[in-house]
Amino acid sequence: YKHPYKRNAGVACLIRVPSEVVKQRAQVSASSRTFQIFSNILYTEVRCIPFSLVQFPLWESLKALWSWRQDRVVDCWQSAVCGAFAGGFAAAVTTPLDVAKTRIMLAKAGSSTASGNVLSALHGVWRTQGLSGLFAGVFPRVAAISLGGFIFLGAYERARSLLLQLGRERPRVGDGAPGTALKTGGAVQAAARREQGS
Repeated sequence: YKHPYKRNAGVACLIRVPSEVVKQRAQVSASSRTFQIFSNILYTEVRCIPFSLVQFPLWESLKALWSWRQDRVVDCWQSAVCGAFAGGFAAAVTTPLDVAKTRIMLAKAGSSTASGNVLSALHGVWRTQGLSGLFAGVFPRVAAISLGGFIFLGAYERARSLLLQLGRERPRVGDGAPGTALKTGGAVQAAARREQGS
């Protein structure tokens, strides 16, 4: 990816997944052991990485389309709107993976679901609850992630534009006022003439 945010999406997932596991374990059981934190990283990555692979390319595509339609680069608020749509769509299509991940993490020890087989978990949900079970909680998930995409990607785009603007406005080392070079050159020539006259 050209975009640094997209390029580091996988790294960001690895950083925030343990905190997500801690939160969910704390919600389910206060007696969870610390060494179990990383046991479910793989299951959360199954949801996180496909989500990022959908969200960020779609975000860039929506921005490019909007820029093409209005014949100029999108504003920060427009980028935020694109981020909301991209996040909502990615949240919707990856909801089954989120359901499977939650079933695996909350399964009782020794059950078939607790074995960690994502396909098996998906098949179990499909067999018992059908399509509605696979997309359980899709509307709250889409709403929350759409709002998050609007805020986070909009803020990212704003910060990026400000940094680029500061980079263009900041004078480079050695640059001076427009007439500085001419004045310096004149002083050198005057000193040379004085030396010749003496």
